[in-house]
Amino acid sequence: MWCCFSIFFAVVASAAIAVKIYVKLTTKWNNSYTSLVGKTGIVTGANNGIGFYTALDFAKRGGRVILACRNRDRAEDAVRRIIKATGNKNVLYKLVDFASLQSVRDFAADINKNEERIDILVNNAGLMVGTEDYTKDGIQTVLHVNHISPFLLTHLLIDKLKKSAPSRIVNVSSSVANNATLSAKNIDKINSISHKFFNFAMYSDSKLCNILFTTELAKRLAETGVTVNALHPGVIYTNFLNSTSGILKDIFSFVIKYFFLTSEEGAQTQIYLSVSNDVANVSGGFFDKCKQIEIYQTAQDPDLAAKVWEKSEEYAKLSNNEKIPYF
Repeated sequence: MWCCFSIFFAVVASAAIAVKIYVKLTTKWNNSYTSLVGKTGIVTGANNGIGFYTALDFAKRGGRVILACRNRDRAEDAVRRIIKATGNKNVLYKLVDFASLQSVRDFAADINKNEERIDILVNNAGLMVGTEDYTKDGIQTVLHVNHISPFLLTHLLIDKLKKSAPSRIVNVSSSVANNATLSAKNIDKINSISHKFFNFAMYSDSKLCNILFTTELAKRLAETGVTVNALHPGVIYTNFLNSTSGILKDIFSFVIKYFFLTSEEGAQTQIYLSVSNDVANVSGGFFDKCKQIEIYQTAQDPDLAAKVWEKSEEYAKLSNNEKIPYF
C-alpha cells in the first residue's frame, strides 16, 4: 500500500513541477527600455498586488508616479517601499475610494488642479467576488468599483490626457469576461445582484464592461493622440487566503504555488501597454501575456457596448459637458 501511495504522490509531484515550469516558461515579461522621465503615471489600487509592481516599474523609469489608494497606511507604506527600491522620490499617493462617486470626483479635481500632465492612466483597482450589496450611490459594489468608478475617473481626466498626448489609458479586465451573461437584451440587469456563486456573475459582467468601455472609448478618442487598451493579467495570487484556514487553506496554497502567477509576473502586460513602443499606435485592443488577442465574442456586440456606455453615464451621473463625444 505504501508503495502505491509513494508512486501516486511521485506522479502528482512530477505533474505539479511540470505545470510550474510551464507557467514560468509561458510568462511574458515586458522588455521595453522606455524612459518616463518628465512623464506622469497614475495607477489605481497601487498599494499592493499588480498595481504596486506597475507603480514600481514606472518609478524605476524615472517617472512621476501617483498611487491612487483607499487606505492611507498601506499607501504610505507602498510609497516608502518604492522610493527605497528605486531612489525616485517623485512618488506620492492620493486617497480615493472607488466605492464612492464623490471620492472619485474629489480625486480627479485634485489631479486636474495640481498636476501639469497625465501621460499614463492605469485603471487597475478592482474588487473580487463576494460582495453582495450596494454602495451609497445605489450601485452594486462590484460593478461600482470595477467599472463605474474607472469609467467616471477616465471621463474626468480625459482633457488632461488629451493635453498630454500622446498618452495612454490601460484598463485591467479579466478572461472571466468571456463567461459574462450580460447582453443588449438584458441590459437592465447590469445593476442587479445575482446571488450566484459569491456573485461571480456580477464580477464577470463588470470585467466584460471593462472591455466594452475600452472598445467604445477607442472610437471616441480616435485621432486625439490618446490610446486605450484592455488586458487580462493572468491568474494571480491574491491575499484572499487570509480569510481561510485548515485543510482548505492548505489545498489552495498548493494550487496557488504551482498554478498562479506572482503579482510581479501578472503586472507585465499592463506595464507593456503603458510603456512599450510596440503598442504606441494601438487602441481598442485586448491583450494577454504582452500580446494582442481576439476580443471575446461576448464583447464584440456594438449594440451592447453602446447600451453599457449609456447606462454607465447614467450611474456615473455625468453632466453633459463631462461626456466624451465622438471626435
